[in-house]
Amino acid sequence: MYKSIETLLVEIPTIRPHKMAVATMQTQTLVLVKISTEDGFVGWGEATTIGGLGYGDESPESIKTNIDTYFAPLLKSLTGLNVAQTVQTLKKHINGNRFAKCAIQTALLDIQAQRLNIPVSELLGGRLRDSVPVLWVLASGDTDKDIAEAKKMIEAKRHNIFKLKIGSRAVEADVEHVLAIKKALGKDISIRVDVNRAWSELQAVKGIQLLQDGGVDLIEQPCAIDNIDAMQRLTRKFDIAIMADESLMGPQSAYQLAKCNAASVFAVKVAQSGGLMEGCVVGKIAQLAGIDLYGGTMLEGPVGTIASAHVFSTFENLAYGTELFGPLLLTEQILKTPLQYQNFQLALPKGAGLGIELDEDKIDNLRRH
Repeated sequence: MYKSIETLLVEIPTIRPHKMAVATMQTQTLVLVKISTEDGFVGWGEATTIGGLGYGDESPESIKTNIDTYFAPLLKSLTGLNVAQTVQTLKKHINGNRFAKCAIQTALLDIQAQRLNIPVSELLGGRLRDSVPVLWVLASGDTDKDIAEAKKMIEAKRHNIFKLKIGSRAVEADVEHVLAIKKALGKDISIRVDVNRAWSELQAVKGIQLLQDGGVDLIEQPCAIDNIDAMQRLTRKFDIAIMADESLMGPQSAYQLAKCNAASVFAVKVAQSGGLMEGCVVGKIAQLAGIDLYGGTMLEGPVGTIASAHVFSTFENLAYGTELFGPLLLTEQILKTPLQYQNFQLALPKGAGLGIELDEDKIDNLRRH
């Protein structure tokens, strides 16, 4: 059934340094998976990570090695299974590897949706919206540059919600930077911060109080991934939204976080969840627990970005919008027709599968051989 399974590492410089508490990125390595079937269908998936092993326990190199060594031979040995059965078999035989599993699942869903001549979103329960709001991350670390960048985005009607990456400096310096930007952009512009798990609980109490008083709307992952008790105390202590990101590693962790009230918002990332179907389950758990939703990103290129958009389009509640700006951070375009960003939103394609067409010549020029 599967003729070939290829994993490509594609290196693309970013439009500016992207500074986070865990890494500063100047280049993004996209991990693209291409699955071709015996009957002529081609499906694409993406398993992009952030900052090598700076963010999580899978790197572009480990994803490629594991797909080539373990996933590909197993997939080629399977016959007569549907997507759900294939995904179940992969889970049974391969532990961990959430990002790699997500890329494979995305490509399989892309193929199945093309077969049925429907968008991927319709395999996931059906889209409730044809576009999703997209914020922009200000991550130069320079206050004046960030203000100028934000004003340009607002004027171009591309983004009117902004998130700031903080956590690499002293709490006071970070707060001063954020509140200067908030003041410059005014009360109508939503400002959120992502601490990327850099603060202790004591630092978080101090920083969150100051940010809440300054009109910031949301604090993302203030504490360490496994410090759920601190997340719970902070969620109960403050009126400001506290969002779980890195702590959220799929349905099981979503259930645990919801059960102990350790977040008021979930940042759903399909790769972190282990796949598009699992991302939908995380969304459902949040909905049942009364937790707001936000569509997260691993700064994927267009394949992972549009796959995520298909998932987020099915969410009843997308109160905090999405962060699907990854392709806009890249200096090179790898689609024949770029994704459509306009009026502060990303439009979902209406075509079959993921609804995108990749420029394979361009990919070949950018890929790591």
